[in-house]
Amino acid sequence: MAISPATPTGPSTGPTPAGPAAGPAAPAGPDQARRGDRHALPRLSPRASFVLRRLGRALVSLAVVVVATFLVVHFVPGDPVRAALGPSATPELVERTRAELGLDQPAWRQFTGYLTGLLHGDLGVSLRSHRPVADTLADRFPTTLALSVLSFLVAALGAVPIGVATAVAARGGRRRAAGAGVSWVLSGLIAVPNFLLAVGLIALFGVTLNALPVAGWGGAAEAVLPVAALAVGPLAYLARIVHVEMLAVLETPYMTTARGKRLPARLLYLRHALPNMITAALTTGGLILTGLVAGTVLIEAVFVIPGLGSTIVSSITAKDYPMIQGVVLVYAALVLGLNLLIDLVLATLDPRSSIMEG
Repeated sequence: MAISPATPTGPSTGPTPAGPAAGPAAPAGPDQARRGDRHALPRLSPRASFVLRRLGRALVSLAVVVVATFLVVHFVPGDPVRAALGPSATPELVERTRAELGLDQPAWRQFTGYLTGLLHGDLGVSLRSHRPVADTLADRFPTTLALSVLSFLVAALGAVPIGVATAVAARGGRRRAAGAGVSWVLSGLIAVPNFLLAVGLIALFGVTLNALPVAGWGGAAEAVLPVAALAVGPLAYLARIVHVEMLAVLETPYMTTARGKRLPARLLYLRHALPNMITAALTTGGLILTGLVAGTVLIEAVFVIPGLGSTIVSSITAKDYPMIQGVVLVYAALVLGLNLLIDLVLATLDPRSSIMEG
């Protein structure tokens, strides 16, 4: 008969495995403590981390614009005070005006004062009009914004139907001649500079036909030509992007399956095809919108529109440094804000491709 070993009842002389009841745990080492502290910190969600990264980049870019604008404007040759007061101003008046504006101080002191003013919403005083720069910008910013938004809406609302229709017509290699013709037309419109197109529109509709006004801003008639001059090129470019993306979507297996189910065209293209190419179109559309904001400078100068673009052109001519700095800063803030908004919209529509990137 097998005899089982007896269970010892006395104190054990050998080592015993550590367990929950074996006694107090050994103190954690520094590495373990650091790991514990790191895990104890609240972790940001991918979306919050993405927003903070994009916001940080925008702020850094804006700071670079502030510094670069100050340096470029203050180190160009010429005397802004003399240019603003005119050649008949006495030397005493020039020196007194320079002292009142702080332009007689060292560059670093001027920059410090400029930053302090920016933090308090003070952009300085115009050398020409002697008005606060912020007041002038507040009066003219809505015009530039309206011109940019209207041009973008015309470009987007025209490009999407054109791109989708041409892609559907050319699916599977059909109508190659028509597709090539449309491509050539769009390429030609893209290549035409907007200011040259503006001059052509003025010559045709303003001078030859006398059908539309060629200067000013305020009514629907005054907006037709500048909006068309600013929107035609982006419309053609975005239509080509939509055309290419829609062709790629139409050749995917799930679209082949959808066509095999004999779905109506409205469901086939609007519900199944369009949402799958909208991300690329939005990305390009965002770039176009920021480009339209910058393009208003020339268009406003050609059509004599009282916006930020015409303001910066006249300010450069008169060497109105405070106004130049203010307009450039507003343009930079607008472009950076639009880029940030576009990134957030794309992250919402397609988190996998936007939020997880560095």
